Amino acid sequence: MLIKPNSHLYTYAITRDFGFAPNPFYGVCSLATCKPDIRKSAKEGDWILGVGGSYLKSAYRKCIYLMQVSETLTYQDYWTDPRFSIKKPARNGSHVQLLGDNIYHLDDDGKWIQEDSHHSYPDGTPNMGNLKRDTGKTDKVLISDFFIYFGSEPIDVDLHSINHKRVRNYTKKKIDNSPEAKKLILEIIGKNIKKRNMVVADPINFSDFHKRANQETGKVE
Repeated sequence: MLIKPNSHLYTYAITRDFGFAPNPFYGVCSLATCKPDIRKSAKEGDWILGVGGSYLKSAYRKCIYLMQVSETLTYQDYWTDPRFSIKKPARNGSHVQLLGDNIYHLDDDGKWIQEDSHHSYPDGTPNMGNLKRDTGKTDKVLISDFFIYFGSEPIDVDLHSINHKRVRNYTKKKIDNSPEAKKLILEIIGKNIKKRNMVVADPINFSDFHKRANQETGKVE
């Protein structure tokens, strides 16, 4: 069943689109960092709609990706699951490997390890601000095997129909009670079903693949 009973649609603004959060590569879309409130609340069967925020002017309020949550994992399970080893960052690898989002796991004392990644400092040392923001509220990773990622070719969507006005915040709609949310999801899928589980176009900020993001300052360097 495409729209499951008691499922929700979460809609939020993407500040920057590197291909890190979400990470749409290798046929699986994962949301493993950023948006801790959504990651904490979302469950299997829910839908996540990421639209361009004000910094992404060409994509402002357009759909960058849509995914259905097919599975949730803890960071530790994500790290140890061989299916997702390919999503571990390799700073000497390809553009896609540099942006791997499988970056958190625990040491023998139960303390977080942050791998050299898009969320660590430029010298590879842990960015504790990012670590705290990513892991502080939840250690849940959202996995999708049903998604469409448009990247730098975002599509127009009717956000007013689901009353998503404040683009900086996320909205949550119970789909059973919102025919507008159901219609929006089905329209995106219906028009783009052949693009399922595809990276339609490179991420908007893909040319800055080598840079690091600091969630506390909002800077990328």
